[in-house]
Amino acid sequence: MAQAKDIMNRQVISISPKAKIEEAIKVLAINKTSGLPVVDADNKIVGIITERNILEYCEELQVIPFSGTSNWVSPYKDVRETTSFKKGIKLLACTKVENVMSRKVIQAEENASWQEIISLINRPSIDRISIVNTAGVLQGIITRNDLLQYLATGADVELAEAEYLNDNY
Repeated sequence: MAQAKDIMNRQVISISPKAKIEEAIKVLAINKTSGLPVVDADNKIVGIITERNILEYCEELQVIPFSGTSNWVSPYKDVRETTSFKKGIKLLACTKVENVMSRKVIQAEENASWQEIISLINRPSIDRISIVNTAGVLQGIITRNDLLQYLATGADVELAEAEYLNDNY
């Protein structure tokens, strides 16, 4: 049966809690990802920073002052010229990741089963699971896309299907 270590992406991009939000934004954008594990000097997870965390923080700062209920920036005004936008950008440049990150991190150990991973990622608003070893050190990450990629290879699909049917019928 598949375990987390069989599915996880081992090339995890993480960030320090002392890094600035501005750096986190750049890392997210460059790597085209929506979240980063936040790790201490021992590579142990202390939080997670996501696009949602950053956008909610920007909303609190009113970095995007002309957004309406749709959360789209107004096309009728260049927000880069507004004082609140400039102040907000400066705040992003000096705010530490640890002040904005979520401290509640969904994680599993490397030997977690396929069913455990599916159970965790099926929770509302969970897009990724950090995978740690028994010492709590970050080893990898599993995103919804990683699960789809794994399924696309056909690996353990028949086994997973049989186990699902046995558990549910």
